[in-house]
Amino acid sequence: MTELAALVRTSSAVTATASRTAKIGALAALLRQVRPDELPIAIAFMSGEARQGKLAVGSAALREALVAPSPQPALTLHEVDEAFETIKQARGKGSPERKLAVLRSLFARADAEEQDFLQRLIRGELRQGALEGLLLEALALAAGAPPERVRRAASFAGSMVPVAQAVLAHGPAALERFSVQLMQPVTPMLAQPAADIESALRALGSARLDWKLDGARVQVHKSMDAVRVYTRSLNDVTAAVPEVVAAVHAAPAATAILDGEAIALRPDGRPYPFQTTMRRLGRREDHAESRETLPLSVFFFDCLLLDGAPLVDAPLEARREALVRAVRPEHVVPSLVTSDAGEARAFYEQALRAGHEGAMVKAPGSPYEAGRRGANWLKVKREHTLDLVVLAAEWGHGRRRGRLSNLHLGARDPERGAFAMLGKTFKGLTDEMLAWQTRELLERQRAAGEGVVHVRPELVVEVAFNDIQASPQYPAGMALRFARVKRYRPDKTPDEADSIDTVRRLFEAQS
Repeated sequence: MTELAALVRTSSAVTATASRTAKIGALAALLRQVRPDELPIAIAFMSGEARQGKLAVGSAALREALVAPSPQPALTLHEVDEAFETIKQARGKGSPERKLAVLRSLFARADAEEQDFLQRLIRGELRQGALEGLLLEALALAAGAPPERVRRAASFAGSMVPVAQAVLAHGPAALERFSVQLMQPVTPMLAQPAADIESALRALGSARLDWKLDGARVQVHKSMDAVRVYTRSLNDVTAAVPEVVAAVHAAPAATAILDGEAIALRPDGRPYPFQTTMRRLGRREDHAESRETLPLSVFFFDCLLLDGAPLVDAPLEARREALVRAVRPEHVVPSLVTSDAGEARAFYEQALRAGHEGAMVKAPGSPYEAGRRGANWLKVKREHTLDLVVLAAEWGHGRRRGRLSNLHLGARDPERGAFAMLGKTFKGLTDEMLAWQTRELLERQRAAGEGVVHVRPELVVEVAFNDIQASPQYPAGMALRFARVKRYRPDKTPDEADSIDTVRRLFEAQS
């Protein structure tokens, strides 16, 4: 059985080096060593989380559980996983004492380095942002398989664990078994920001433009009378969106996988704010009252499977034709194919007048790149925005005293498996947002300094800005000018935040 010490050594090596190649090599060596039944545990731990999710163990309980470290490491991955499972299942009277006993027993068998690792793992402080991408490349290296094929298989499987178990046991040929399937949500394809419509069109030539709706991304699976609705993070929200279910029930297709947006519209057809739409998806079950006061509409822009035929490898135009056959016209997002900048600009401005965010500009011949933020889909909004991760926050002054206000913002740095800071902002924050973010950030606190709370990089925030300037103040050499918070994005994970490479492209485009 694999010892925890081997994984801890790998974690330390990954953290200590700035070389992406070295990180991938260390992770690949670990994956080769781990037994198939241990892979779910090892992958979860190296992703910075317990397999059971959050264990609800506070810092005070961790401090109370600490005992003198063992002179020699003695824990296996399975033993740690079983201890976490016991802690997760502990409920009711006496559960804090039972959790404490399990933790003390665990720490008593761990050496000092393992104790430090376990504490950070339980607190959620091992998360390294882009580590999933590193793990996928490490898995490809360990199995001798092309990284793109491994990433694609994981997108279809919804997790890298079954892919790792298959490819490490049976080689690259095992990747063929992973394909788009009904009722198995696919990691969605994402877009890169573009400076404006004209530059997006220059990059792609003739392109298909869709209205960019400010709703909630949904993926809907239909198999005859069965319909399931998933969010962009692959959560099942079927019970919360009966209007979406009804729309797809009434669609002509017998079986289909559809990509689109659920959105709350006002009586005049203009959209409510994004947070209003998200209130509906946040409900665990449908409530008739919310359907009356805040009905949802759904608009689709892609079709991944139709009547049993997978379409992810088909060009966009073929998928568009399938989409038109699959659903009723009123549920298809407005679209245009053009190479004319004037037509494209008019279409974009039409979307803005209707109250929407802007336009998506897509390469007509491109496949559906599940889980990728590729250059074949570009998004153009009224103002420049980036999805960034909150790294820290400063306590406010004056009327903001007692609340965390000035946010430290970072973009994903895939090369380092971390986040690159791009600046700070306290602008755009309403009183409601200040109260909410203070609660949420304090729950994620890692350390506190002089007026600053450093947090686990988990919250994604959409930030508007005027432009990007060169800045020697930050390691990436860039900073946002006049940054302001538009909204938090609870529907996005840190791995879906914009990368430093995207920021650099925008910086170069404005130069």
